[in-house]
Amino acid sequence: MLELDFYGTLVAASLVLLLGRGLVTRVNFLRLYNIPEPVAGGLVVALILLGLRSLDVQVQFDTSLQSPLMLAFFATIGLNADLASLKKGGRVVAIFLFAVTGLLVVQNAMGIGLAKALGLDPLMGLLSGSISLAGGHGTGAAWGATFSEKYGLASATELALAAATFGLVLGGLIGGPVARLLISRVKTPGLEQETPRLPKGFEQPNKERLITPFSMVESLALISVSLMGGSLLNSLLLGTAFELPTFVCVLFVGVVVRNGLAAFGLYQVFEREVSVLGNVSLSLFLAIALMSLKLWDLAALALPFFIILAVQTLVMALFAIFVTFRIMGSNYDAAVLAAGHCGFGLGATPTAIANMQAVTQRYGPSQIAFLVVPMVGAFFIDIINVIVIKLYLALPFFAAL
Repeated sequence: MLELDFYGTLVAASLVLLLGRGLVTRVNFLRLYNIPEPVAGGLVVALILLGLRSLDVQVQFDTSLQSPLMLAFFATIGLNADLASLKKGGRVVAIFLFAVTGLLVVQNAMGIGLAKALGLDPLMGLLSGSISLAGGHGTGAAWGATFSEKYGLASATELALAAATFGLVLGGLIGGPVARLLISRVKTPGLEQETPRLPKGFEQPNKERLITPFSMVESLALISVSLMGGSLLNSLLLGTAFELPTFVCVLFVGVVVRNGLAAFGLYQVFEREVSVLGNVSLSLFLAIALMSLKLWDLAALALPFFIILAVQTLVMALFAIFVTFRIMGSNYDAAVLAAGHCGFGLGATPTAIANMQAVTQRYGPSQIAFLVVPMVGAFFIDIINVIVIKLYLALPFFAAL
């Protein structure tokens, strides 16, 4: 067993990103289908580790940095959220939220239907639906424990985590190809187009930015305040009817800090700089998450459960193409939103952002997509997912369990 400490893991994550960039630059397939760099590098390392495991060589990473990086990313999303702009995008947010809710319903219906058809417990269908796919590892682990304790479903947590891992991988892989298919039908803005207001950072993270040491300290301070305030808010809400995931609380505090400072004329957030820090956090988070994947957990899945997840992936792609793209306007922004929907419909919001970055770096900016997806993916999807799951659990064949 080779155990990498904090510093070793950070070095490994940095090398994964460099590897991913090299692969996407040199491998035409990856570039053609807009595969995010952390996904490309992380999967290669995960496959290498899978091969080493067969030789009785195991590598253990220190993932203590993973959660702070994810929270820092959501803090930057909140700090870049201008409420005046959100009002302008209100209708688009509502329409996209409708599409997201529709997918949650479809995922659970598909999971339960396939589970019953394959002779599995319908609870396994729910675990392979919106609980683990749209919900991710955190939601999957929480509901898995509930299913084990309340309904007696064996290995529910392990199944949920394996399904969430499968979704994280496939969410990052199908977003680019889906976007490429849709973009072939629409007019793209082009990379040369300049948008009238900032931030551009999440759309075009490689664009040159002017940053000073003092301004960097200011931005880091704002992110730190958002992290501390979000953690405190989460602890206050813990166990109440208003309990929310920590990252949602962090994002909310970031929104309050940014707009509160602006409302009182105290400080204007340096959006470009905050987006740089957000992109660094996002890239390192994905690199650690993907290189730490235990692919043998997926290999250990029972074949019927694996079939359900494979069908769910196909359903996600078809839903993004025929529903999300169309109701969002069948234009370039809709194509970018469809790529993002693939990311958090199967995986997580950071995967959605990475998908959209891969698309916009090649075809041009989409401000509305980077406004809508973080808000829906962070604020709304977890709340709606809980409601949808509980409605399904109220169905007669679950109530009889």
